Amino acid sequence: MKNPALAALIPLVLLAGCGRTEKVADMPSQEELANAANAAAANAIANAQADEVENRNYVNQTRGFSVTFPEGWTIDKDASNADGAVYQDPGAGADVRVFWQKNDNDQTLQQIVEAVSSGAEGVDGDFIGENEYRGTANDGEGNNVALRLLKQADGSIVTATFVYPEMLSEQYQGIAEQALASLRAFAPKAEAAASAPAANAAAPAAKKPAN
Repeated sequence: MKNPALAALIPLVLLAGCGRTEKVADMPSQEELANAANAAAANAIANAQADEVENRNYVNQTRGFSVTFPEGWTIDKDASNADGAVYQDPGAGADVRVFWQKNDNDQTLQQIVEAVSSGAEGVDGDFIGENEYRGTANDGEGNNVALRLLKQADGSIVTATFVYPEMLSEQYQGIAEQALASLRAFAPKAEAAASAPAANAAAPAAKKPAN
């Protein structure tokens, strides 16, 4: 896509390069041309960065959560589905998995964490209120696991795990913390749509103007 600022700059450059006889005072100075070029370049970089962030933002309206994946990582389409997504670091064997799970047995977050702990080693973490847990573990295969669980209003669970090689802890620990911190839960699309008519019905009717 052509950058608007860059497109505006092209006529100026062409005009400066041709042999017209306009007065010098009417021509843009070298400084003005340089400033316009710098502004166009800065705008192009800003747009590219915005597009990149947009591509890294995963929003699941149906299940009610969003997360921002690390820069340069790619989605594993085969492992992703309507309930969540998996992103991978192409070169290091690390991945982030964020999925929604139905909580049929209406388990507490504590019970779910206990179940997770039974399948991993060295699980350590903290509960943040009744509806959030953050912790770390080891999968027993040489990988560290950073974990975050969010319990939604309907009792369902959003589980985010960041798995990376233990020997690369120094490189990945900060990235894992940043990725999991970006996880947000919100009202699922169906729930939000259902609550809108109820809110409208509860609103007081507007008074008719007096004749």
